[in-house]
Amino acid sequence: MRLVLPAILGSLLGFFALAVAVQDEPIVSAPLLSVFSPGLRVAEMLTPAKHESLGSTFGGFLRVAIGVNAVLYFSIFALAGYLIDRRLRR
Repeated sequence: MRLVLPAILGSLLGFFALAVAVQDEPIVSAPLLSVFSPGLRVAEMLTPAKHESLGSTFGGFLRVAIGVNAVLYFSIFALAGYLIDRRLRR
């Protein structure tokens, strides 16, 4: 249970961070976007290497971007949960 809640929250927040980043990409600076949604930049670097149909390329782009964002936010929530648990045990 200790890892399930951060995984769920990380996946949800990673998805929403990607949605906000894609929507605000022309307005917000690139370094600020990379802080909140690093999956967008990673997916942009990996996706052009494939030359497939548009649906397949876009699907791969989304899987990479959401996955990277989910891992980032999972690690943040897991670390926060660990620190809170450690503090409460003392």
